[in-house]
Amino acid sequence: MTTSVEERYQAELKQSDVDHHTPTAGAMTGHIVANLVVLANKLQQAKWYVKGPERLALKQMFDQLLTTVRRQRDELGDRLLAEGEVVPSTTKAFTEYTMLTEAGQNKYQTADWLVNDFVHDYDTSNLFVTRAIKLAEKEDRPALAQFLTALLAENLQTIVELQAFLGNDARIGLDDDDED
Repeated sequence: MTTSVEERYQAELKQSDVDHHTPTAGAMTGHIVANLVVLANKLQQAKWYVKGPERLALKQMFDQLLTTVRRQRDELGDRLLAEGEVVPSTTKAFTEYTMLTEAGQNKYQTADWLVNDFVHDYDTSNLFVTRAIKLAEKEDRPALAQFLTALLAENLQTIVELQAFLGNDARIGLDDDDED
């Protein structure tokens, strides 16, 4: 049976809606891809506009993080395809599925503000990574779970490095206990 491009796309949209109402590892991983796309945009903006005495060090750090985020997004997309999933690939999908926010005025923020914002972005992203790991394990998808576990480890190390720049321990300002 031959189906048209439009029929295939409509079937994808219908399945995506089902998957997002009853979360699957694939759907949750789609959110991670969207978060990585937005994070890449934010890192690019910060790399271009960071000011202050830390500019050179932060510009290099943001460039390294940007390279890592792009690699993660590409590898995660390949992993999803290998699992028979559809990868979000449009600006509309990225906007709909991301939980990160971006704003043009952020380019005028201080270096510390930018770094702290990235700490929170990575922490928010990790909420989706840990959920996707649990779903992948439940769905008996060990290769996806393994990849996501490695992604989580990379993100946690990034949080440590960003927090160190701010003079903080890894979880300062992130856990509920720190708010009290």
